[in-house]
Amino acid sequence: MSFNIKNNVHWVGKIDWELERFHGYEYSTHRGSSYNSYLIKEDKTALIDTVWGPYKKEFVENLAKETDLGKIDYVIANHAEPDHSGALPELMRHIPDTPIYCTKNGLKSFKGQYHQDWNFNVVKTGDTLSLGNKDLVFVEMPMLHWPDSMLCYLTGDSLLFSNDAFGHHFASELMYTDLVDQAELYAECIKYYANILTPFSPMVTKKIKEVLSLNLPLDMICPSHGMIWRDHPEQIIEQYLKWADNYQENQITIIYDTMWNGTRKVAESIAKGIREADKEVAVKLYHLEKRDKNDVITEIFKSKAVIVGSPTVNRGILTSVAAILEMIKGLKFKKKKGAAFGCYGWSGESTKIISDSLEASGFEMADDVLKVNWNPDDGSIEKCMAYGKEFAENLA
Repeated sequence: MSFNIKNNVHWVGKIDWELERFHGYEYSTHRGSSYNSYLIKEDKTALIDTVWGPYKKEFVENLAKETDLGKIDYVIANHAEPDHSGALPELMRHIPDTPIYCTKNGLKSFKGQYHQDWNFNVVKTGDTLSLGNKDLVFVEMPMLHWPDSMLCYLTGDSLLFSNDAFGHHFASELMYTDLVDQAELYAECIKYYANILTPFSPMVTKKIKEVLSLNLPLDMICPSHGMIWRDHPEQIIEQYLKWADNYQENQITIIYDTMWNGTRKVAESIAKGIREADKEVAVKLYHLEKRDKNDVITEIFKSKAVIVGSPTVNRGILTSVAAILEMIKGLKFKKKKGAAFGCYGWSGESTKIISDSLEASGFEMADDVLKVNWNPDDGSIEKCMAYGKEFAENLA
């Protein structure tokens, strides 16, 4: 599959309908994804990125149907991560001397991963590459989301090839954001930001403002994954600026794991107390062992407060809770409130472990943790509801 985007610009990537996990097994892709590669055929021909390695032969074979491989003048490598560059070794077997344009850090990554001494050309922000009557303008985007990342802009056609920025994991043959279900699109975009870009939010804001300061006309945004933004492409830029600004909605998320349902009862009772105190706030509960971790992280991203629970097991916490706390630590959420709860039989360390972890991750913690001995009785249920009510009142 290939199609024309605008004038002499063509999409030559791969739609991966079967993709269920990404970044190893770290990211769930419920709607598949795409690896977007772009071919520009002006006086000079440039290829922007390739696709993931499992599709390397298919990619090169299809690319050869679009253009004589020997007539590709430049390969633009916006990012060295294998989902972008995996087909590059196969392509370079056919055109070994073709120059590859990447950042300084990109050069390190390519050599570190593929151990090849291809014809690399290092570019930096503001550098241009002439295609004849049009130029590619390069902008380094370090830590969005790897140190090597960059984007490029095609003058004349006003297309921004944005790399991972403004992307989303979403497979569709329609390939334009205005043609797909908008609720599904939004869900995948915010999930992508929450799970991948959140820790780099200060850089997101800085780089977006840097690009906007160039006052470049913008007709489309062509990301490396998902749909192309052609209908008011600035909408996703505006959304990124909102998400990067310590984003939160009027939502409290309760996450927990449980062994014999005691901690579940505590979670549900806390939620009931919150609702009694605040009828407007959205309260969401997630049993971590049964829910997708990336979907849960998205809900945490949306929340103004997060309450985490686990029973005490072997003087520690259940592994699903430990795992989500480690993810939270790496994502560096800002300006969120937190609290800890759990059941215990003998020693009761779980709440301190959770509270210490959240505090170390930057959460403003409630003054007290909630500990319930054994399976909660009626008196404990009332205590849990009161805890939830007080927590909600203190948020106001």
